[in-house]
Amino acid sequence: MGTTSADTYINGNSIEAFFAETVILITGATGFLGKALLEKLLRSCPHVATIFILIRPKQGQTIEQRFKKLLENSVFDGVKATSPTAFDKVHPVKGDVSLPNLGLSPEDRNMLTQRVNIVFHSAATVKFNEPLKVAVNLNTRGTDRVIDLCKNIKNLISIIHVSTAYSNANRQDIHEAIYTTKVKPSTVIDMCESLDEETLNVLENKILENHPNTYTFTKNLAEQIVLTKAKDLPIAIVRPSIVCAAVRDPFPGWVDNLCGITGSITEIGRGVVRTVLCDSNLKLDLVPIDYVVDTIICATWHSTMQHNNTIKIYNCTSNANPLRWGTLNELINKYAIASPSTYVMWYPGCTFRTNKLIHNFMSAALHIFPAFVGDFVLKLVGSKPQMMKSIKRVERMMDTARFFTTHEWNFRRSNMNDLTKKVKVLKDCDNFNVDMQHLKWDTYVQDYMSGIKKYVLNENPEASSNARSRLLMFYWVHRIIQFSSIIVLLSMIMRVGH
Repeated sequence: MGTTSADTYINGNSIEAFFAETVILITGATGFLGKALLEKLLRSCPHVATIFILIRPKQGQTIEQRFKKLLENSVFDGVKATSPTAFDKVHPVKGDVSLPNLGLSPEDRNMLTQRVNIVFHSAATVKFNEPLKVAVNLNTRGTDRVIDLCKNIKNLISIIHVSTAYSNANRQDIHEAIYTTKVKPSTVIDMCESLDEETLNVLENKILENHPNTYTFTKNLAEQIVLTKAKDLPIAIVRPSIVCAAVRDPFPGWVDNLCGITGSITEIGRGVVRTVLCDSNLKLDLVPIDYVVDTIICATWHSTMQHNNTIKIYNCTSNANPLRWGTLNELINKYAIASPSTYVMWYPGCTFRTNKLIHNFMSAALHIFPAFVGDFVLKLVGSKPQMMKSIKRVERMMDTARFFTTHEWNFRRSNMNDLTKKVKVLKDCDNFNVDMQHLKWDTYVQDYMSGIKKYVLNENPEASSNARSRLLMFYWVHRIIQFSSIIVLLSMIMRVGH
């Protein structure tokens, strides 16, 4: 038990049976996606033999300490309640995708190559503004190192490389295919190894071509490495778009960080962000994390059962059930008012604008000026000024997202549609939801915002009445300021007229 031959695993009637007695390796298990993937495997594939998770020491913490902290996350509450012994099959392995040979000891490397059957590679830096050298090492070379390990695994059944739907953000129409760049991955890797940071910064825009940031570019390079180095391996690529809170599993609205769009939703809901450079009519592509996790797990089964000589790619996107930026903004404002956050800073009311000049003017008036006044008041009462620092952080966050709020993409989904169709006839299809067509966005955004308050901001539900009172106060102050501004403006116009 614990080592399965690639020729003896086959049971295609259910996902659970497919994974029975397999040994799994997960990279990136401490990340948002990795946590949810680990939880789902423990809950819905209970006959998995062993799960190894690659963990690196970080901030003075050993891997054992980080592992213990990982298992304390709320994502595992359901498993703890129903199957507390399930965690006995999870084992941390000291490793780091940014190091040669994944930072594995010879003993651990040998153990993994002898025992592992399935590899989920989700480790990556998801920061858009990561220096090119760092992003290449983690996202591109990290993938290269994982493939090197997989080539030595004796009884390998499947590898899933988690990429991003925006790995080809420089294109508008994106098929389930790997696209090449003018500069080869090996050339970029060589440049990052031989050139200093300053020189790379000068060359960065030229190297990135039309890619908006180092994240999408290095994820594209990683896909190219999969194509050239792993074509003889049982590998598939899953490309999720913007990964957001859970719709159902492990809990509706579950999310564990304020990165990316979750941070934007939070700040719009708190009344901090009041203007965004965004085309309201464009479609955005959100995928709840449980859809992504279910797709990753089911793609392992699907790509193996439908195996051919090509690398299967799954565009895990929501364009089968589109949502527009304007609709999202309306829903955020609706539920921010209906159920206000304890940390509400002003009456919610964000407006999306496409004119950059008007947006910049409104940002100065609605973001910078109030923060300046707020810091001035804080200084007067002897507190540390922090409003300007906070608003600058928020503005940087919105700037990095600007490319995605002013463009839209058409993601082709042939493999994804086939996967969806095949999963629906499985015995345990109810446990794995990969069809987003029936998702109700209104309910989802409501649960999303509740999840942010519960799982990230740790708000006390009993404080909701205080939050409502505070919101009401902000509403009347907001209206008084609006009315006063109109009076002042009319007075100025009348004076000019005379």
